[in-house]
Amino acid sequence: MSNSKPGPESKFIVIDDTTLRDGEQSAGVAFTLAEKMEIARQFDLLGVPELEVGIPAMGEEEREAIRTIVDMGLNASLVTWCRMSDADLGLCSGLGVDIVDLSMPVSDQHLFHKLRRDRDWALKEILRVVPMALDAGMDVCVGGEDSSRADPDFLDQVLEAAARAGARRFRFADTVGVMDPFATRDAFARMRKNSDLELEIHAHDDLGMATANTIGAILGGATHANTTVHGLGERAGNAPFEEVVMSLKRQDGYETGIDLRSVGELSAIVAAASGRPVPVQKSLLGDGVFTHEAGIHVDGLLKNPHNYQGVDPADVGRSHRIVLGKHSGTSAVFLAYENLGLDIDRMQAECILERVRHFATVVKRAPEDIDLLRFYQETTYMAERAYA
Repeated sequence: MSNSKPGPESKFIVIDDTTLRDGEQSAGVAFTLAEKMEIARQFDLLGVPELEVGIPAMGEEEREAIRTIVDMGLNASLVTWCRMSDADLGLCSGLGVDIVDLSMPVSDQHLFHKLRRDRDWALKEILRVVPMALDAGMDVCVGGEDSSRADPDFLDQVLEAAARAGARRFRFADTVGVMDPFATRDAFARMRKNSDLELEIHAHDDLGMATANTIGAILGGATHANTTVHGLGERAGNAPFEEVVMSLKRQDGYETGIDLRSVGELSAIVAAASGRPVPVQKSLLGDGVFTHEAGIHVDGLLKNPHNYQGVDPADVGRSHRIVLGKHSGTSAVFLAYENLGLDIDRMQAECILERVRHFATVVKRAPEDIDLLRFYQETTYMAERAYA
């Protein structure tokens, strides 16, 4: 099992992916055991160091799935999630996982209006339950539910209690996705200043900022980040695994140890298992992401890929694809027919381009090879008649 424990100054960021827990909590998503095993295997092949694999309190079937994943002998450390209660913790014991996330509401909104409890009760529960988990042989992450709406001074007390009780990590959850990256960075900088615990960001995407908030947290001192493939998760989902890993790769000095070149296989498995197809323009993984049509872009790309390449598609096992459409220019037409093994002159290219633009407008898709061959035959026939 992975035992990396980055300190406060470490530039190695541990990805703790929760596709198999929070990702499966997406409304309407349910993985079979075989699907969970294959997803876990693919994560391990990519080098993901931690996986959150389920909620024992869901029942014996869930616990058996967790045991099965444990028995796979993965390199990743395995995490399970439970409420900070004796009953939930008891169901975690004996599963063989490495870490338990003991979740505790930390905002007044959740403490008072959900649990009908107060702050003193929360602190006492942390001090009481965390040692029990340690005695059961698991490392502990104290999960701060609704941390983003908690009083920062009370969060300081929660972190102090967690450290005193023996926890190694605190998870800051933006449970309802209301943070922005600047406030997130400030919140983590404050916690980093006041605590030596590992700090984990768990961002939700309700305002479309989960990835940005995750990066903001890391810049503020987070050592761990929760992600899910494609951003699966409750409501608008979580921070997408692929986006966070690639963004960190582009941040100077940050490492995750993850190789995304085979992420397409993981993406396809999760898409099928969740019943959620990957949107065409989903960053990094969508079919349209490295597809180019506009004439000025295609011309620049053909001259030098870096003209219109912010991310090398090879980093995620992809390549650039040029298609013809309404906004294409003759450079793309020449390239398309070169790939078909056909020679055309400029006049023919311009005639074909007119057909391509009309076709894309009417049919609402890029022409396929069979369409291009028809355009070639039509324009060749026209040229032959003109010279007859």
